[in-house]
Amino acid sequence: MDNVQSLKYLVPELALIGGILLIIAWDLVAKGKAKLTGIVGLAAVSLAISGGVGLAALLSKSEPVALFYGLLAADRFSNLFRVVFAFVTGVVVLFSIPSDETAKESAELDAEDAPKDSALTKFRRDPGEFFALLLVLTLGMNLMASSRNLLMIYLSLEIVSVISFVMAGLKFQDKKSSEAALKYVVYGGVASGIMLYGMSWIFGITQSLYLGECAERIVALTTAQGKVPAVVFVGTVCMLAGFGYKISAAPFHMWTPDVYEGAPTPVTAFLSVGPKAAGFAVMIRFFWDALGAADMPIVKGTPVETPWPIIAGCLAMATMTVGNLSALGQDNVKRMLAYSSIAHAGYMLLGFSVFSEAGVASIVFYVVTYCFMNLGAFLIVAGVAEQNGGDETINSFKGLGRRAPVVAAVMTVFLISLTGLPPMAGFVGKFYLFSALVNAGGTWNWAVAVVGVVNSVISLFYYSRVMRAMYLEKSEKTEPTQVRKLFNAASILLAVPTLVLGVYWGPVYDFVLRSLSMAR
Repeated sequence: MDNVQSLKYLVPELALIGGILLIIAWDLVAKGKAKLTGIVGLAAVSLAISGGVGLAALLSKSEPVALFYGLLAADRFSNLFRVVFAFVTGVVVLFSIPSDETAKESAELDAEDAPKDSALTKFRRDPGEFFALLLVLTLGMNLMASSRNLLMIYLSLEIVSVISFVMAGLKFQDKKSSEAALKYVVYGGVASGIMLYGMSWIFGITQSLYLGECAERIVALTTAQGKVPAVVFVGTVCMLAGFGYKISAAPFHMWTPDVYEGAPTPVTAFLSVGPKAAGFAVMIRFFWDALGAADMPIVKGTPVETPWPIIAGCLAMATMTVGNLSALGQDNVKRMLAYSSIAHAGYMLLGFSVFSEAGVASIVFYVVTYCFMNLGAFLIVAGVAEQNGGDETINSFKGLGRRAPVVAAVMTVFLISLTGLPPMAGFVGKFYLFSALVNAGGTWNWAVAVVGVVNSVISLFYYSRVMRAMYLEKSEKTEPTQVRKLFNAASILLAVPTLVLGVYWGPVYDFVLRSLSMAR
């Protein structure tokens, strides 16, 4: 489809671009409280249009379409992720709204004149830049999920990465935030270079940047040789560095704890869910579309054995183990959740290693459930830290069950779900991941599944530390903890689907299963 015809399928992205431009313009002309109100309103409207159009396209059951001469795809798979990204960004917009104190300071003080210890300089100087960058990140994630060209994959991934570097360093006058941004840049640059090198190998052997054409030539070469060509193997492994960096898979995870701890909590929450989901989306599309991993070539009536399940299984086991073992000794809750997010990337790689429709469905369903429980957990951390002078350690949660019983109960729901215990959504998500692995059969898959179960047990230890602090340990403070009403309401709204999907998940899983068709 040519450029002009393709534009009508790009309405979600055009809505985000329009929102970005309007936010920048409004930020330049508006003053006082009207500035923040207008910016938040523009961000919410653009996200509502983007997610609404994506949902409408998803429900219309339209056929997959190749856009811009094959650079992008408009299919049910990309539309599903458009909806997920719009939802995640919308939640982050909600709990990125400054408190009354910070908003008043933003209205009355010039950024250059603000005192160094002010609430304003601890997070950001101007809300316009934050919300504009947040929408740019969402735009990049949409493009990642839709890309069907190696160059577009690289460019969209770089959009997300570069903006993430900036947002990680938005806590001005904070050395940890600056350190986090610098480490993010260094690791991101290395991973990006390795990925680009791998793409050059794929391009060299296939003479094409388009995933469909790459698939045809790779299948032909694999059939002729009776095995996956060494060039394809090396190129794919190098590309996994870029994908693994984006989803925080070991050994490309080393930036994650420092960045998550140093970045503002709303940014950390966003990075733990949005780019991770986009990374899985683009990785699935590359392996299914370019490598034909789910459709092994047949040579003399026998399927060709490919190394992809072994590589994915090793990545899954390493990622789960590193994430869970590293989280055991963490006292900073944000840092603990950072290692937890690494472990959850490993769980999702369990479904990826199967290379089947059931495996992909289990990943996408887990992404949906993970959005609710992980965003909710970070929301509680932000609310509690705000009331404890920025303290994000487990000590700030001591006695929370008595000082803020609703907040503690909601946090317990999220932690139990992250552990994967019934009757929470996390249990159902993990059940489908392990089910896809076990149903595929084979000694290797059973071994990977056993490692996954052991890791789930390990995770209970560090999640239970927070629950023990909330209910079994006494705090020096006895007065009630007044978490902002906005945080309270948002966390409860996220806890409801976390509970409901743990007991009634069938329609959502079936909907996800029907939404996996992609342009190939």
